[in-house]
Amino acid sequence: MKDPKGRKVVGFDKHVFVCENKRDSGHPRECCYRKSKDDIKTLFKKELEYYAKENIRINSAGCLDFCEQGPTIVIYPEGVWYSVMNPEKDIPEIVKEHLIDGNVVKRCLIEL
Repeated sequence: MKDPKGRKVVGFDKHVFVCENKRDSGHPRECCYRKSKDDIKTLFKKELEYYAKENIRINSAGCLDFCEQGPTIVIYPEGVWYSVMNPEKDIPEIVKEHLIDGNVVKRCLIEL
């Protein structure tokens, strides 16, 4: 990453925060962790390996507070929120379209 003057700075170009919150089974709100049989964070990391991008970081997050929308991620610095309902389809598309090409994947956006 470079600053406006072209100097290299420490940090990442993008951060993907993946909700991995786990609630007790009796909790009134569902949790992202239980809504997917897949390890979403690991799937994002594996998909990103195809592009050899080192300045994108996939992080675990606690509750992102959109539990009812399905497994949730947020990408910064854009602040774009996605629901990953179909990991096999959604993750490759989010990685290629958003993280690599810079385009929002509208069909996965969380509706407020």
